[in-house]
Amino acid sequence: MNEPHRLRVGVLASGAGTNLQAILDRVHGKDADVVAVGSDKPGAEALGRALGLGIAAREFPASEYADREARDLAIAEWLVEQDVELVVLAGYMQLVSAAFLAAFPLRVINVHPALLPAFPGIRAVEQAIDYGVKVFGVTVHFVDEGIDSGPIILQQAVELPEASDAAQVRAALRPIEHELLTGAVRLIASGTVRPDPAHPRRVLVGGTPQ
Repeated sequence: MNEPHRLRVGVLASGAGTNLQAILDRVHGKDADVVAVGSDKPGAEALGRALGLGIAAREFPASEYADREARDLAIAEWLVEQDVELVVLAGYMQLVSAAFLAAFPLRVINVHPALLPAFPGIRAVEQAIDYGVKVFGVTVHFVDEGIDSGPIILQQAVELPEASDAAQVRAALRPIEHELLTGAVRLIASGTVRPDPAHPRRVLVGGTPQ
């Protein structure tokens, strides 16, 4: 008897891969299968996490490509070769090009350490601290051609009224990142995330699978 199809996930990560590990621990082999892990950083710990489980892993260092678009094209082609259906940017510290997104329309998601649309881009936690906010949070969203401007899938806030240290805020947000990112993958795998017909830039979450 054939097993039911599980969503094939590719993950891009630049560092230690703690968000990747959360996906491997909570989702891989259950709701979805991680089939490819790529990184822009040679020797990134995330690659080792993948190889340890027999998952295809590959480095894409900038020095090997003429420009970002050439590298993105190579990454997209590799992910397509692995039959990836959803791309997860899990601590991937690079912007992805329009050509990359075209290969995976509304199939690239990102986790961001702020309550978007507030504090997009790099140093989001530092931006929030400098602004003096008392409530921080995490957003998982689809990636579009803007800077952290794609349709939001999940968000969660946490009150940190005395926060002044970015490392402490990141530590408080990390378990929320893990929960929301894995939750978003499960929702997409189950077919309960879909475009909102009334609002082209929004998605609906929950309800009857489509």
